[in-house]
Amino acid sequence: MSTSAIDGRIADNIVYFARTLRKAGLRVGPASVKDAIEAVLAAGIGSRDDFYWTLHAVLVSRREDHETFDEAFRLFWKSRELIEKMLAMFSPVAPDTRERERPRAAQGRVADALFEGHARRQPARETPEIEVDARFTGSGDEVLRAKDFAQMSATELAAARRAIAEMRLPADRMRTRRFRPSSRGRVDPRAMMRSAARTGGRLMLPKFRAPRETQPPLVVLADISGSMSQYSRIFLHFLHALSEKRRRVHAFAFGTRLTNLTRQLRHRDPDAALALCSAAVKDWSGGTRIGEALTEFNRLWSRRVLGQGAIVLLITDGLERDAVDRLSAEMERLRKSCRRLIWLNPLLRFEGFEAKARGVRAMLPHVDEFRAVHNLDALADLCASLDERSPASADPRRWRVDGEAA
Repeated sequence: MSTSAIDGRIADNIVYFARTLRKAGLRVGPASVKDAIEAVLAAGIGSRDDFYWTLHAVLVSRREDHETFDEAFRLFWKSRELIEKMLAMFSPVAPDTRERERPRAAQGRVADALFEGHARRQPARETPEIEVDARFTGSGDEVLRAKDFAQMSATELAAARRAIAEMRLPADRMRTRRFRPSSRGRVDPRAMMRSAARTGGRLMLPKFRAPRETQPPLVVLADISGSMSQYSRIFLHFLHALSEKRRRVHAFAFGTRLTNLTRQLRHRDPDAALALCSAAVKDWSGGTRIGEALTEFNRLWSRRVLGQGAIVLLITDGLERDAVDRLSAEMERLRKSCRRLIWLNPLLRFEGFEAKARGVRAMLPHVDEFRAVHNLDALADLCASLDERSPASADPRRWRVDGEAA
């Protein structure tokens, strides 16, 4: 790039672009901005795609930040689509009655980061006092709990992480074959004999025992492929909260391979734990091989972690790219190895969802519950269901169509 291009404030624009990315949630420091400017100087600007990938290679360090960078680049560098929208906004046109396009991932975060200063510079307006009957309105907390994770702004995501950390996690307990001392229950002859032996048999007091209760192991298999990338990071926050407040939590991530993240999620600091998880996972936002990942889990890990009535949470959209015969067999084996298998699918957020995909149809017959997992309310319902009996809305038979209606 020539010196005249630098005089054209391209370096300043890169600095402002990096600030936008930082406000949108990316980890962009001064060193990264300096490297980005030097990379553009070295590579030049041959085309828009060359400029895009030059900045992407320097400023994006985590796979889950790709959507945010893509949306920020599209808006910041004056795309034709943005100009058309701004012209349409100020033009006197008839009201648009067409169906609105579904918001893209990270669109809200990037818009807030870009127009934060503009909103601050607006003059304060005097608003008249209006009495509103708020009995049938929703609070900000209710709106946040019902909002899709993929459409949250950076501020809302931070609030969602705090809400997950403060979430009441399940206190489900199950009886074991072992016993504990108790003031009532069955008579414990061994404890009575041991107590009498201490006094030489002169005093024999009754001793009782009761079945010991403990929390069952919780095993989480989370899909971190490209189709699930909008939710992967918030899922890891949820897994960290589970690992911090509950014993015997085993977490696995899979895309094209299986990765054990149990040790990484034990770190007390959530940001440090997620950084360790990102470094451990090599196939983030890649393809999906659910059957192969379940085969590896059943062969190497099921006997180690699925004992004592374990509960399995399978977080995936079920979009398998390989043959489904293997997937069905591995799902059946997984279901027979645990006490309860719960499938969490973010595609259930759509009202018109139907179990038509091959992977979904192969997996549904082998799960106990089929739930949505796209917002805070869905996570709260999941925690409540582990304590109580699952409702009829989570029955997978509602979605199965095997030749006849369920």
